[in-house]
Amino acid sequence: MSRIAGLIRESIFAHYLGNSAAADAFKAGFRIPNILQNLFGEGVLSASFIPVYSRMLAQGDEETADMLAWGVASMLSLGVALMVVAGVAAAPYLIMIIAPGFHGAKRELTISLVRVLFPGAGMLVMSAWCLGVLNSHHRFFASYAAPVAWNVAIIATLLVYGPHSSQSRLAIDIAWGSVAGSLLQVLVQLPQTLRLLRKLRPELGRIADPLKAVFKNLGPVIAGRGVGQISGYVDNLLASLLPTGAVAALNYGQILYMLPLALFGWSVAAAELPSMSRAAASSEGLAPILRARLNSGLRQIAFLVVPSAAAFLFVGDVIVALIFQSGDFSHADAIYVWSVLAGSGVGMLAVTMGRLYNSAFYALWDTKTPLKFAMIRVTLALVLGYLFAFPLTRALGVAPRWGVAGLTASAGVAGWVEFSLLRWKLNERIGWTGLDRGFLARLWGMALVASVAGFAIKLYTPWAGPRVEGLMVIPAFGAVYLGIAYLAGTPELTRLISMLRQRLGI
Repeated sequence: MSRIAGLIRESIFAHYLGNSAAADAFKAGFRIPNILQNLFGEGVLSASFIPVYSRMLAQGDEETADMLAWGVASMLSLGVALMVVAGVAAAPYLIMIIAPGFHGAKRELTISLVRVLFPGAGMLVMSAWCLGVLNSHHRFFASYAAPVAWNVAIIATLLVYGPHSSQSRLAIDIAWGSVAGSLLQVLVQLPQTLRLLRKLRPELGRIADPLKAVFKNLGPVIAGRGVGQISGYVDNLLASLLPTGAVAALNYGQILYMLPLALFGWSVAAAELPSMSRAAASSEGLAPILRARLNSGLRQIAFLVVPSAAAFLFVGDVIVALIFQSGDFSHADAIYVWSVLAGSGVGMLAVTMGRLYNSAFYALWDTKTPLKFAMIRVTLALVLGYLFAFPLTRALGVAPRWGVAGLTASAGVAGWVEFSLLRWKLNERIGWTGLDRGFLARLWGMALVASVAGFAIKLYTPWAGPRVEGLMVIPAFGAVYLGIAYLAGTPELTRLISMLRQRLGI
């Protein structure tokens, strides 16, 4: 629900702002306060707080677990408040670091946007605390549906102010809508979170050790997330040095790229982390349990991510046009964003599977190993990103604007290196895990047949507009892939159908 709402948000955003200078400013400005959300938000709390909190719940010590949750919330609130104030004050200097290619009115607009957006990012960190509590109790719906409220606030702002505002003024209005949406995202989760936490007052003596464990894990995870942020911000920095529209195109592409990652990859990792953490509370039979959960999760991820990567590579222009092509976003823009998607498809499977391996390490209270491999990935991505975006395009005689595709492709190559290292290290601890090569080959075979079907429809429907063409190509692609999987008796599809029937009472 939240990802679909995000696509609607970005589609309307593209209609009014396209690949303009104001769109570049908003996308770059939005990334800067997101430092807070990414460093202290969902991923970090999932890695540091959930394993400790879930283990206490599994051991039946719910009262101390409640106090731990409140202790973490108190310290997090204070730290985030101080960082919000610092971020608002330091906005001009942050722009110099993050988007040195911005000058004049574009730079001033970005500074204004950062100052508005920082408080909203702070609220989203507290939303992540609610998510940590809810997920540890196996309550997933409210925490992952809450971003719908944030998206709805921005969509409403676009629809109200978009038809009447200049692009620069609209960017500021959207930023205020984002802040309002951040508050709504917290309020959506808060009632259920408070009902789960009965002990309202933390006793520091009782929670000293678990609190220490949380913050001991927090350091390496923040460092790991920080390393990841460096990669994202350097991509943004390099894109700001490319012609106008590169920053916006990179961010439009990432919105679509994140959809299958979140739906089919990170969702599995998020659901598995509390279960793995509770299993780790008992050392008996831990390795077989982790291997079974990992291998099952990897197959589930691959079954849905492989066709997503194939679709991005072969019919990505149709997907981009369906979502974004309207108003100031032209078909040429759709082709440009397709290049970003095609590059992203290179490492999509590795990145999603790597997230599940990270969850396994976090469940074992090992946050240092993922940090080391994240540093290798980011270093490699930085070097390759520069080479692919600038020297390689010049050597090939390609226009500089297409260097943005090199940024995403280089990140994919680095993602495969990180995944290989994570699997190697975990396999040393718990035994073999991974995907059977035959299974992976079958998935790619089915995805390529579906791609040929989708591509053929695209070639023979030049008369159709982006909406009609998209509504023919994408369902046909999915039907062919799932149809072959059904005829082949693929277990992952069989389990999915069984689950849907059970949920629907059929």
